[in-house]
Amino acid sequence: MSEHQVDEFDYMADEQDVPEFIDEVDGEFYARDDGNLGMDEYEALTKVTDTSAASARQGKDIQGIPWDRLNITREKYRLTRLEQYKNYENVPSSGDSIDKEWKSKEKGGNFYEFFYNSRVVKPTILHFQLRNLVWATSKHDVYLMSNYQVMHWSSLTRSLSEVVNFAGHVSPNEKHKGSLVEGFTQTQISTLAVKDKLMVAGGFQGELVCKRLDKKGISFCARTTYDDNAITNAVEIYNSSSGCYHFMASNNDCGIRLYDMESFQHLSHFRFPWPVNHTSISPDRKLIAVVGDHVDGLLVDSQSGKVVSTVEGHRDFSFATAWHPDGQVFATGNQDKTCRVWDVRKLSESVAVLKGNLGATRSIRFSSDGKFMVAAEPADFVHVYSTKANYEKRQEIDFFGEISGVSLSPDDECLYIGIWDRTYASLLQYNRKHAYQYLDSFF
Repeated sequence: MSEHQVDEFDYMADEQDVPEFIDEVDGEFYARDDGNLGMDEYEALTKVTDTSAASARQGKDIQGIPWDRLNITREKYRLTRLEQYKNYENVPSSGDSIDKEWKSKEKGGNFYEFFYNSRVVKPTILHFQLRNLVWATSKHDVYLMSNYQVMHWSSLTRSLSEVVNFAGHVSPNEKHKGSLVEGFTQTQISTLAVKDKLMVAGGFQGELVCKRLDKKGISFCARTTYDDNAITNAVEIYNSSSGCYHFMASNNDCGIRLYDMESFQHLSHFRFPWPVNHTSISPDRKLIAVVGDHVDGLLVDSQSGKVVSTVEGHRDFSFATAWHPDGQVFATGNQDKTCRVWDVRKLSESVAVLKGNLGATRSIRFSSDGKFMVAAEPADFVHVYSTKANYEKRQEIDFFGEISGVSLSPDDECLYIGIWDRTYASLLQYNRKHAYQYLDSFF
């Protein structure tokens, strides 16, 4: 992956995620004042509040953007974004070639309905290519990165609390072989994974920090590598075939490392000819989907690390993978603006090629029941595909801002989307649509 890190985040942040109706004054961003606004009008423009399903039905923008009082309509600004957003590519014109050959699937699906937008939650992004920083462990509990902090959001109580602050010093309070007793200071977290009561954070210098969420302190600290190109690109927590928790770390030093999360012992180290950007393990724990700085993806034996199959079709580097719960289908997300779906029984061609609107597919999630696949672009769009309809039917969730991550709750009832923006940062919550309707939140 690119070595372009948060300190050089200007590629995206300075030009793309700041809406044109926002002005910069001494480093602060405000709604544009064209000289014709009174004080009351100006305050109304700059005051951003939460949005509930009830207020959205009454016409309020889900992000609280006051379009009726701005000098541009939502429709016009959407067209501007589509025309001007620059998709990052490692292979020049990879997205353009896709645009000429494929068309987006028809919209019209309505699988998840807008429920709430929480403005107190401020998801952030550290690296413009890594967008797996939002995790829901239940329909009410969400974990996310906000600057140096891992935060917990309760949608039930609408409260935000700090879990770990990496700005200071973190060190383990448990004794495990290989754990760095001295810990780390001011760790830049590039990727995150949370499952049940376990959390793993990966850093820019190959750091791994593990925590049991039901206990105080840090359980384990380790540095996977001292390579100059050591960034941890992805981590995944999973149940091993024996039932124990394991986790897998994918690094820019071309390696994948597997750990036992009960004892925090290093189990395996698989090496590849290119940096590994993302991995995910199949439901039967036999195969690992591997993508990185190469146009092809790999299926790898989880025990030996040997390549079982190569998947060909993408035209740029990939940054996302996910397995359907049936274990026969998996998906890959690429900077060529596509998400491709593959069947392990026939890898000669992809089952579906799903094209985004703006840019790369940087995060993919399958629902636990296997009925839906969620694919997130870098900004503005999250797509929910019906797997039962062979990915031909999709719901398009449309907003403005960079996406820090997407997550489905384990019961598939809630879909959470982290939005990073200087003015409109927030956490969007969508609820699964059923034949019956729940009462709207009173909040």
